[in-house]
Amino acid sequence: MAIESAEVLLLSVDIAADLDFWTSSALGFRMDHVFPADDPRVACLSGHGLRLRLAKSPGAAPTSNPSTIRLLHSGKPPQQPSLISPSGVHVEFHPSTLAFPSPPTQHSFSTRRLLDNAPWIIGRAGMHYRDLIPTRLGGSIIASHIRITDPGPVPDRVHFHTVGFQLIFVLKGWVRVVYEDQGPAFIMRGGDCVIQPPGIRHRVLESGDGVEVVEVGVPAEHLTTIDHEMVLPNGSEVVGDREWEGQRFVRSMAVDAVWGNWRVEGFEARDTGVRAGTKGKASVNVVRPVMGMGKGGAVSSHDADILFDFVLSGSCTLQVQDNGRHSLTEGDAYTLPPGYKASLNDMSKDFTLLEVSLPGGFSTTAHPEVQLA
Repeated sequence: MAIESAEVLLLSVDIAADLDFWTSSALGFRMDHVFPADDPRVACLSGHGLRLRLAKSPGAAPTSNPSTIRLLHSGKPPQQPSLISPSGVHVEFHPSTLAFPSPPTQHSFSTRRLLDNAPWIIGRAGMHYRDLIPTRLGGSIIASHIRITDPGPVPDRVHFHTVGFQLIFVLKGWVRVVYEDQGPAFIMRGGDCVIQPPGIRHRVLESGDGVEVVEVGVPAEHLTTIDHEMVLPNGSEVVGDREWEGQRFVRSMAVDAVWGNWRVEGFEARDTGVRAGTKGKASVNVVRPVMGMGKGGAVSSHDADILFDFVLSGSCTLQVQDNGRHSLTEGDAYTLPPGYKASLNDMSKDFTLLEVSLPGGFSTTAHPEVQLA
């Protein structure tokens, strides 16, 4: 058997009246088939990528058709937001694109320690997720510690995200990925990271043993859409100047690290290029203490809307205003509200930190064919 097409079956109390309804200028469907011509019992219509089959059922009441068909429009909305066919089918009009502004950040200081044994949840493509920000700061951000437990091919598909910002940072192991307009597939190893601009098509192809990554997304709840048409790679060359909603694809490799001053005295940072790629909408740095600085860190604060830190290696003591001292080790994470005073102390020699800073103001637009309500 080879399925060639699909259609929606609607019971019709009055074929003639329903044909007038569906083919009206307000709805714009066209009739493709009718049978028989002298006293139709079946009529097939098409429009807007949808096929309808009207089947005459004289005994059916309008309440027999609880179905709702949504028609997505652009421009000025119709005067009537909904219609009902003579046979009781509801027709609703909705905008073809929907904007999803990030929820206002509910600032709070929070920590998530690996030793707290937060549950690992099986998510997309069989990956295991550990939530690094339990409150998600009111829905403004999600940060996940992700493990791929079975090495080899990953059961992923070409997809994209309706998201304001998204970071993938590899902690351990290696993973082979491919991105739209970024040439052939490539391998990311521990310390490498990418940002996935809104709408860029991509796919995880293969992973080594013991892969772990940190994924950060804004807002916390965002849409993932499968692209059934695109095949990746979609070319052999990197389109370096392409932008997706004002952002460029950024790939930062640990072996190419260039270190410079950080916002806190006594530390240095590896600039990943995310600030330039997002035109200042985000900043991602790998941080380590300057050799010979001692065990005390300078007290500092920040003015970003969201500040998320993850301990990549080693250990430290985080001293926070009004919240005391917190011993942190590899795999622990914390968030600091803007203006909050904090310092890093008693760091081990191998201490490194991943910091994601987001000024705020992200807004995303859903795929035209998607309605969430």
